[in-house]
Amino acid sequence: MDTPWILWIPASSINASRLKSQDGFHYTLREDLFLFPPGVHPVSTAGLDGEKFFHHKDRKERVVILGSGWAGYSFAKDLDPEKYERIFISPRSYFVFTPLLASTAVGTLEFRTVLEPIRRLDYGIGFHQGWAQDIDFANKTIRVEANANADSASKAVVPIGQGGQLNQASARGALFDVPYDKLVIACGAYSQTFGIEGVREHANFLRDVGDARRIRLRVLSLFELCAYPKGVDNLTDEDRANLLHFAIVGGGPTGIEYASELHDLIHDDLSKMYPDLLKFVRITVYDVSPKVLPMFDQALSKYAMDAFKRQKIEIRTQHNIERVRPADGKLGSEYGELKLKIKQYGDKEVGAGLVVWSTGLMANPLIKQLASKDFAVPISPEDRAEARRPKAKLATDARTGGILVDEHFRVRIETQTTDAAKGSEIVPTSSSNSLLRDVFVLGDAAVIESQRTLPKTAQVAAQQATYLAKVLNKANEGVIDVKDAPGFKFRNWGVMTYLGSWKAIHQGPRDELRGWAAWVLWRSAYLAKSMSWRNRFLVPIYWLVSWVFGRGISRF
Repeated sequence: MDTPWILWIPASSINASRLKSQDGFHYTLREDLFLFPPGVHPVSTAGLDGEKFFHHKDRKERVVILGSGWAGYSFAKDLDPEKYERIFISPRSYFVFTPLLASTAVGTLEFRTVLEPIRRLDYGIGFHQGWAQDIDFANKTIRVEANANADSASKAVVPIGQGGQLNQASARGALFDVPYDKLVIACGAYSQTFGIEGVREHANFLRDVGDARRIRLRVLSLFELCAYPKGVDNLTDEDRANLLHFAIVGGGPTGIEYASELHDLIHDDLSKMYPDLLKFVRITVYDVSPKVLPMFDQALSKYAMDAFKRQKIEIRTQHNIERVRPADGKLGSEYGELKLKIKQYGDKEVGAGLVVWSTGLMANPLIKQLASKDFAVPISPEDRAEARRPKAKLATDARTGGILVDEHFRVRIETQTTDAAKGSEIVPTSSSNSLLRDVFVLGDAAVIESQRTLPKTAQVAAQQATYLAKVLNKANEGVIDVKDAPGFKFRNWGVMTYLGSWKAIHQGPRDELRGWAAWVLWRSAYLAKSMSWRNRFLVPIYWLVSWVFGRGISRF
């Protein structure tokens, strides 16, 4: 006997006017009912209750948010829960305060100080932990793969199959569909590897708390391994020098701040516990560009380079990594030594015990998947015949692969028109009809047509999220229509980077700071930007604990 299909009525298809239910409220059914295939379960407003087919006539409009990063979390935080029902879909059950992630990777801060659980944002908020596998824009539903164990393997790279698509073979969770009235895509981006051999398999990224935990454990394990007496593990001094070489690839703020934090850990704490190993330790930053920290002006960049020189952090610009592989024999299989092939060194390989990869971002595989397919455009109830639904594709930026949006973060689409001479053809259009209704994109996944040069930073994503939340709050009140709201304008508060030894640099629109004063500003700004009073309390407490008692060096 075949498995029966489940009939489900989407939330957007119910109009409380005709059909009277047992609870005394009236409902009616529209023509856009559809069937779910076996193995796929419906989700109603009440969570995973697939039997509750009808919704209260006074229900709030549902806003589904894909992603719990800077854009998604900030948006949900500012969206009025009295006006909207908020539903999170994310493989992570928490928000990560990424500017302080490097501090957790060396024990200056504990991991909980940079995390904010999604469910703590509002005890009434909806949350489904899993991967968004696909979106049906026509019927306003999201196909989700449940994955309640994703946190235990949190890392910056998702399994990707051929052509950059999501690896469906890795899917093990149950599939279910979540309906929406409005959708906010804020699923972020992933670490860029440029297809370099061995990077995905052997390098460490630094974009999630799981990455920081692995890096921290690896550094401490390497020092413990190299501290054994000679003859115990047959390590030579050359082997120790290779294992205690820490290679950071990428000269942007993330790579530089991790190198600086690692220097502080070694100089302030590990030097007292492993004094005989200091002669083997090296920290090297590799970058393909002519200089590191290219977002800073020449004077601040020079100040940073001088600081690294004093701290014996080696900077290797215009160096191209071509391969990362395990070392031969026992060093690679048991001790985890890696070999880096660098174009400028010919056949000579550089040994390292840890490679931290921070070379920029690539588009989220879900964005690539959505952009590659045609879909039926959502239309009004008066024009519901499938044959009359025009086909469309998401408009994307050719350089970054991000989804093109207008200054209100509404999604641009390329509609398909039929010409007797040319046949069906996908053509771009700039009219108001070229917008995908009730869908918005924020953060790293979005490219604003009129502001394509905005950097992919937490500052930009948070400002975008706050803007859209305020606009939707006013739109719900009837104060303003989204299309009539003033467009988004980014306000640049400047950039800052920690350089180690209580020094930093800051460059704002009208001023700049360097040294200890910039370090005070760096810490103050990030403390103020923490998402909750809980974290604003924990962060300075752990700063004080690390200063008085030293960093945490326990391995667990």
